[in-house]
Formats: sequence, structure tokens, C-alpha cells
Amino acid sequence: MSTATGTRLRTSAMIASFADEGQRTTSAPFGHALVEAARADSRIVGLTADLGKYTDMHIFAEAFPDRFFQMGMAEQLLLGAAAGMAETGLIPFASTYSVFAARRAYDFLCLDIAEPNLNVNIVGGLPGLTTGYGPSHQATEDIAIFRGMPNLTIVDPCDSVDIEQAVPQLAASEGPTYLRLLRGKVPTILDEYDYEFELGKAKVLRPGADVVFVSSGLMTMRALQAAEALAAHNVDAAVVHTPTIKPFDAETVLGEIDSDRLVVTCENHTVIGGLFETVASAAVRAGVSKKIVPVGLPDEFLAAGALPTLHDRYGLSTDRVVATVLENLG
Repeated sequence: MSTATGTRLRTSAMIASFADEGQRTTSAPFGHALVEAARADSRIVGLTADLGKYTDMHIFAEAFPDRFFQMGMAEQLLLGAAAGMAETGLIPFASTYSVFAARRAYDFLCLDIAEPNLNVNIVGGLPGLTTGYGPSHQATEDIAIFRGMPNLTIVDPCDSVDIEQAVPQLAASEGPTYLRLLRGKVPTILDEYDYEFELGKAKVLRPGADVVFVSSGLMTMRALQAAEALAAHNVDAAVVHTPTIKPFDAETVLGEIDSDRLVVTCENHTVIGGLFETVASAAVRAGVSKKIVPVGLPDEFLAAGALPTLHDRYGLSTDRVVATVLENLG
């Protein structure tokens, strides 16, 4: 099987990494960052719902066995217990797959954690199209589900740098947070762009005269790659990284899109209820009249298969992002 460009696929159809071959990566950045944060703050505890090694929580468990709680395959219990711990003054990080947190345990997160505004940090593995398992594990609508929940902060990190810097800030922030976890060997990219994660803030990673990418999650990596590829077409592309989806840094983003440049949002999430609609809503409310082109997943249940094939099929690959820009510039 091959992509549209003829490159042979080598990625496992199921448990896979979205890192490119030869790309710099960091192993389990969340697990190691949580351990470092826990060394500095004895209130931090870790919980999981039978998914320790699949959310990199096993690293914390090995370092702090007395502060780790295995709740079994019971996501509602996971969040209920985390809420109780937060009530006593602890700072829980509770990991599971994004689909289970969003679909199975929503009410527990809403009423036990968000309504009393407790400092519970939900860590969701396999966000968007980061697995080939199919609809049962692809959390393509998790941001849409969570954006309407009061008090909940939503973070969609690009790489290991984002994750490592976000963890201590999430622990220190008031109220609940939801982190779309990138696990395993995670690309390391943002250190090349004089970047620092700041909760609630968007950052301009590179300037550009013709196109503005507004991106989050792993799609910031693709936006940066697309910007490099577009230079061969004499297209100068800016990239604005928005790791915090809620609260949204409308000031920074609107300051970039209110221009004559083509605006393209890039997200590893359905185009319904995610970054695209967040940006579009902010523009309308501010009176910015602008066409915004979405790059994101379609409003449908996705297929199972190899990640490179799926990313190309559903428009998330670098080649497809470049093609989308060129089509809209033409």
C-alpha cells in the first residue's frame, strides 16, 4: 500500500506513531514531566483506568508507587475518585483514552469536577486521528464535546516541548483541565522556534506574507512542514500555534488573521466544534469579515487502517495541506 506520492508505508495499522521517519523524538514526555512536577509538589497524584503504559502514566507509577492509583476499567470511578482527592487538597492527573473520558465519563467530569471547579487534570490518550483502531478509539469529536463545559481548560499540544512545559502549568492552574495526550515517541519540534508554552496563549511561530495557518496539536507540525513546502511554490506562509483551545487567545489569533492573507485552520479533530469553529466564532464576534478555510477531519466516523494512509485520505498529511492552500490561492 502507498500514499499518493508513492512512498511505501511502514507504519503499523494499529499501534502507531505519527512521527516521520528520522524525525527527532522524545520518549514519553508526559510521564517524565509528571514525575518532575511531582518531585516539586507532593500533592500531585496519578490515576489511570487500566491504561498506565498506554498513556505513559506507568513512568509516574514506577517513580511514586504510593501516589499512584490503578482504578481498573472504570472511567466514571476514575474521575469520581480524582474529584474526591482534589477535595482533600491533592492535585490529581487522571489518564485514560480521550474517547472514554469524553463519551463514558462526561457527567462525572461535569458535575463532580467542573461544577465545583476542582483542580483535576484529565489526560486523554489517542486524540483525533492518532490511532488506526477505528471509531471506537478515535476521539475525533472530544473538543466539540468538552468546549461547552464551564470551567474546563482544553490543551492540544503539538509536541514533546508543549507537553513537558504544560504539565507543571496545568498542575498550578485553578480548576479542571483536559490535555490531549501525545504518547510514546513524540516529535520534538518547537525548540527550533524560540517557543515557550504559556497556558491560554497562542504563539506566532513564523511570519508569512501570503498565508496564515492557525493550528493546534500535531497539525502545527504539519503546518510548519507545509509552510516549508509552499516556499517552493513561492508562497510565504505564517504559522500561529494555538495549544490552548479554551480559554482561546482571540487577541493574538485575530491580530494575525485580520489581513489580506489566506487563513487556513489546521486541527486533528472534526471540523465540527473544534479549532475552525472557535476561530470563526471569534472572528464574527469581533466583526472580522474573513473567509477561513478549514483543514480537519470530516463529520463522519473514520476508517481503520495505517496512520499515513488515513492522514492522507482525510486531508491531514503535509501534501494534502499544501494542496488545500494552493487550491484556495488559485
